[in-house]
Amino acid sequence: MRVLQISNKAPYPPNDGSSIAIYNMGVGFIANEVDLHVLTINTKKHFKSDDDIPQEYKTKSHYQSVYENTDVSVIGAVLNLFSSDSYFVSRFYFKDFENKLIEKLKANTFDVIQLEGLFVATYINVIKKHSKAKIVLRAHNIEYLIWERHLKNEKSAFKKWYLGLQTKRLKNFELKVLNELDAIVTITDFDKTVFEKEGFKKPIYTCITGVDVNDYKKKKSETKKPKTIFHFASMDWMPNVEAAEWFLNNCWKSILKQVPDTKFVMAGRNMPAHLKKLNEANVLVVEDVPDSRTFYNEHDIMLVPLASGSGLRIKIIEGMAYGKAIVSTSVGAEGINYTNGKNIIIADLPKDFIKAVVDLLKDETKRNELGKGAQTFAEQEFDNGKVVSGLVNFYKAVLNV
Repeated sequence: MRVLQISNKAPYPPNDGSSIAIYNMGVGFIANEVDLHVLTINTKKHFKSDDDIPQEYKTKSHYQSVYENTDVSVIGAVLNLFSSDSYFVSRFYFKDFENKLIEKLKANTFDVIQLEGLFVATYINVIKKHSKAKIVLRAHNIEYLIWERHLKNEKSAFKKWYLGLQTKRLKNFELKVLNELDAIVTITDFDKTVFEKEGFKKPIYTCITGVDVNDYKKKKSETKKPKTIFHFASMDWMPNVEAAEWFLNNCWKSILKQVPDTKFVMAGRNMPAHLKKLNEANVLVVEDVPDSRTFYNEHDIMLVPLASGSGLRIKIIEGMAYGKAIVSTSVGAEGINYTNGKNIIIADLPKDFIKAVVDLLKDETKRNELGKGAQTFAEQEFDNGKVVSGLVNFYKAVLNV
């Protein structure tokens, strides 16, 4: 089976949720003897040097990238008002990338072309013109749902109007794309249900993001920092910023009052300026985490207080694989078949979130048991080789192999 993965973000190093999902899927394909080709937009915002990619992966994935600037601009946002396109999507269409894609399609015959997310679906017409491969959308999220959830909390009237317009256009594009696909691969059953309710009748398969669970069990000799709670996420994604702000505004002061020696560590790439300047007692802001394994192993309790977003939080899978005690909202843990209280604690109201964190801070036994339950669950559910093997079998069925 020959598969082409097309993505709007370079997958290596896998240092955020979407790049982890793309890279791990590719590694899983290779392990399952798929003839893999990867073609990606390497964006200015998330630029990653091709020179840093492991040679084995680069060779076995026939890796190619095209540098493009996908940044949001005021001029682009204003000009978009005079079109019917979604600015969320149109930012990812480039002639240079189209030409490289055509070159790839002319040189190879693919069985499956896997679109890594909605934003590269803008190239479907090009693909159909130059290939007879099955076109599959790997839906990392329901994109319009992220923005519909966000709009409920947006206070600026102008932003609400503009984002409302763009969300409507995005939804129209996302639903129109469904008619152009041969199959969909979702990361959560929740997203699968949404697509089915929207009328998608073709094959659809849920494939959670897998990880190398044995690699996460390897520990370094770091000294754990006691009484530390942490939020670790890509801070250029709006729902993650909202989550950190919600926790700071609704939970943090009460937790600190009850456990005065607690430290809250807020970490992640592209930290917004207003959070970097935050001056609060016992709060540490870390923009660059040089080694995530060290970071996870140093700190005690992981927080995922998301109120918006869609799809799967890869950081939760990583946290579970590392054996972390995790407190999350229902939205944060969407797509994971958890058992509340056994491998994660779910809390949606501030008072419940506060209580869960305080209980874990005060009870080491409970904290350790929750972490062990999370790691056991990760070993059972997230092994990458098994996860991708199931997807390969799904593709064989779609291809009638």
